[in-house]
Amino acid sequence: MYSERPFVLSIAGFDPCGGAGILADVKTFEQHQVQGLAVMTANTLQTENHVFSVDWIAIEDILKSIKTLLNFYPVKAVKIGIAPNSEYLKKIIEVLKMSNSKPMIVWDTVLKSSSERSFFNGNDIQNVKEILPHLDLITPNFLEFEYLKSMNILNENQKMPCNVLLKGGHRKDAEGLDILFTENEIFNIKPKAKEVFQKHGSGCVLSSAIVVNLALGKTMKQACTDAKNYMENYLNSSPNLLGYHAKF
Repeated sequence: MYSERPFVLSIAGFDPCGGAGILADVKTFEQHQVQGLAVMTANTLQTENHVFSVDWIAIEDILKSIKTLLNFYPVKAVKIGIAPNSEYLKKIIEVLKMSNSKPMIVWDTVLKSSSERSFFNGNDIQNVKEILPHLDLITPNFLEFEYLKSMNILNENQKMPCNVLLKGGHRKDAEGLDILFTENEIFNIKPKAKEVFQKHGSGCVLSSAIVVNLALGKTMKQACTDAKNYMENYLNSSPNLLGYHAKF
């Protein structure tokens, strides 16, 4: 008999300092009292301010792990983190879509680390356009959003290929303002905190908090709003680049 907690899955990289990737995701899952599962896409060597190496896990091993978990657990929502290219990402999504539980899928579009280490192969970025309609949400920061716009993958003046949460952390014109683009509406999600401290892995924490809220049955707007509130508490948990996950 399953526990009353909904199952959620993180498919992301391993960060040994625990600020980003699956460790950050699982910490977020636990604070929200859901049952967290994880599959590692890459083994990284990094600290809170520098990525030294990234060793990608073979896609065959990842798919085997995902299939095993989906066969045993009714996963309600999935967060996907770093992936090396579009084909890798596409295969992961195909397996998720074949699941009987039909989980909601959020891709945290990490194209580069904050230290400018590239994760995603930019040579096949156009193939992402075919993948996005199969996702429930992507969460690009301002720089990623502008890049995807320049590649004609996203256009804020046209219908988005999926729900898009434009994060406001890198914005100069409206710092901290997140914008949620849904099929029919655009929502501004304003910050509550007047000042926050930057954190390593903040995007991972935000996307995994959204996944949790979706698994708990919240609307996309409410899930993103509540996740932002959790994120602000996380950002202000310490003045350093590594934060603490406190109950809220």
